[in-house]
Amino acid sequence: MMEGNRKNRPRALLVFGAPASGKTTFAEKFAKKFGLAFYNLADLMEEHDFSRDTILIILEQILKTGQTVVLEGCLDTEKDRTEIRNVIRKSGYEPALVWVQTDISTIRQRLKTRYKSVSKAKDAYEKAVAEMEAPIDIEKPIILSGKHTFETQTRHVIAGLADL
Repeated sequence: MMEGNRKNRPRALLVFGAPASGKTTFAEKFAKKFGLAFYNLADLMEEHDFSRDTILIILEQILKTGQTVVLEGCLDTEKDRTEIRNVIRKSGYEPALVWVQTDISTIRQRLKTRYKSVSKAKDAYEKAVAEMEAPIDIEKPIILSGKHTFETQTRHVIAGLADL
């Protein structure tokens, strides 16, 4: 692998979006379809009470495999995404941001189902969205609808990866 040749570098797909947008469903199915490793960094942090610094160290270790990975979580702000992309690039990977978008009414309905409470759903949505920052142009996100079929989403991501 030549360091300067971006096409030959392993990929790290960073899947980002509002809660209940469909990002986890897409990320898990995509990873399974192509035999890729999937890691939800936010879940790892929460389950094991890891600090963000520890997650970045774990990510460095994961990337030593040289295998394409699908990552979710810890990507809500531009600063978060830049920090993770820097680790990814330092490890010889090419990052690609996949932004899953879904309309607010669908998200609210999915959260109501998840939390079985309108007030809990509203609180979860407002907290997450208040902390979230949309990608900027230089991040070149591949934008997906969280309401499209998995097959359509997959075709769109593969086409987007070919354009990067």
